[in-house]
Amino acid sequence: MDNKITVTAIINADTKKVWDYYTNPSHIVNWNFADPSWHCPKAENDMKVGGTYKARMEAKDKSFGFDFEAVYSKIVEGKEFTYEFGGRTATVEFKSLGSQTELIVSFDPENQNPIEMQKGGWQSILNNFKTYTENESIA
Repeated sequence: MDNKITVTAIINADTKKVWDYYTNPSHIVNWNFADPSWHCPKAENDMKVGGTYKARMEAKDKSFGFDFEAVYSKIVEGKEFTYEFGGRTATVEFKSLGSQTELIVSFDPENQNPIEMQKGGWQSILNNFKTYTENESIA
């Protein structure tokens, strides 16, 4: 598909930290949800071509939840990766801006929800990532 949806954020952290926080399950569980009434109770990440990424997203009141699973098709360590999920593809790019990193996520839309709703949801997750990453110090 050429009609990808793209969301972006400028993170006030270097690319090494941004890559780690975006790909490490111990960090993923702290930001991978679109709304404060949701959470990500578990995540797994086998970061290699053919490896799988799995995350559980659910409402904190347990009224609804779903599992997200993807398989990596391309990884350029520290710079970008592409994964496939449900017949769709997403690419995540990490562009160094010195002490900042531009994070660009492009994905194939699904056909069940309006484009703006999909873009808003993915942007909210990216905004959570930005907030979490900028407010956490490297241990």
